[in-house]
Amino acid sequence: MTFLTLFLVFLHILGAAAIFGGWLANFKTPTVNVWQWYGAIAQLVTGLALVGMAEANGGDVNHIKIGVKVVIAIIIAVAAFLGRKKIKAGEEVSTGLAHATGGMALINIAIAVLWV
Repeated sequence: MTFLTLFLVFLHILGAAAIFGGWLANFKTPTVNVWQWYGAIAQLVTGLALVGMAEANGGDVNHIKIGVKVVIAIIIAVAAFLGRKKIKAGEEVSTGLAHATGGMALINIAIAVLWV
């Protein structure tokens, strides 16, 4: 069980890196790249799996913190989805949508680290 938890944490961190790194890489010409979309999905799936495993093992889970993080993760996933949808349709991604994807990821990372 420990290996599975560590592997999920590894994938969760990679998802955050994909979203945030993709945002920084395209900061001057804002867009939503495919890795940000994959990262958003990875964040949602692995985050929920980690919370489920913590609950199953009797861990002390801060439900308010997790609720806030899930809402933000859903916002990130929706923004990334809309950005990818616009790109596939040949449209330009708005600056606000691109920055919402990365900026909300930054906020979610800060909540994960700073909210004790």
